[in-house]
Amino acid sequence: MAKVFSIRVNTDAEGMYDITREVKNYVRSSGVKDGIIVLQTLHTTCALTINENADPDVKSDILKDLGRKFPKEPYFDHFEGNSDAHVKTSIIGPSLSLIIDDGKVLLGTWQSIYLMEFDGPRAREVKMKIMEDK
Repeated sequence: MAKVFSIRVNTDAEGMYDITREVKNYVRSSGVKDGIIVLQTLHTTCALTINENADPDVKSDILKDLGRKFPKEPYFDHFEGNSDAHVKTSIIGPSLSLIIDDGKVLLGTWQSIYLMEFDGPRAREVKMKIMEDK
């Protein structure tokens, strides 16, 4: 039977927060050997992605480029002033699906799982559902 788990992430600013260790720990503790894990944020101003974990400049380059393409603009109508964060979240996406093989999340050597905060600081929650192959 599939179970739902939660990761809480307290962000201190816009950025990319590595949640790989927490995801791997939940997969390991689930006992699932082969299956799928689905991750989903419960928020409209943060997203999930997989990207490089070796060079921290990659994270800053991604955030800089998103900021250039989707800047905070005075022409947005949304009263909270964070429409750029909503747009970035829609572009990147609120969920990921990953393969579990032999009890491990399949990631490449340089890959990590990131929560992308576009409107921090915030208390964020990522839900995970681990489903075993039958």
